[in-house]
Amino acid sequence: MSIATQALDGVYGRSAAGVRVRLERAAGTDWQPVSEAETDVNGNVKEWADECMERGLYRLVLATDYYFAGLGMTVPYPEITVVFRMHDERTPYHIQVVLTPHSYSTYFGIRG
Repeated sequence: MSIATQALDGVYGRSAAGVRVRLERAAGTDWQPVSEAETDVNGNVKEWADECMERGLYRLVLATDYYFAGLGMTVPYPEITVVFRMHDERTPYHIQVVLTPHSYSTYFGIRG
């Protein structure tokens, strides 16, 4: 199973390039780091799209403070955390996050 991740800038209506993203996996009551990356010019983290990951509970942590500070904005949410479950080892998943300084929304689906 793999994960395609994309961040979109809801303020300017474009891809959110340069967002620092951390992928973690649940390990009992703790979270273990899996990988860290930064979104490309299209807002994608391509490093995870071809990796084989096990079923389980994961989370993405997006450094929104860093991203919006680069645009001259301040945010009440310095990080946004998206927790999700990967059910099937053969399914390529897609997670999209739309960011604004005061809100965010997510989409979880299957890449096809």
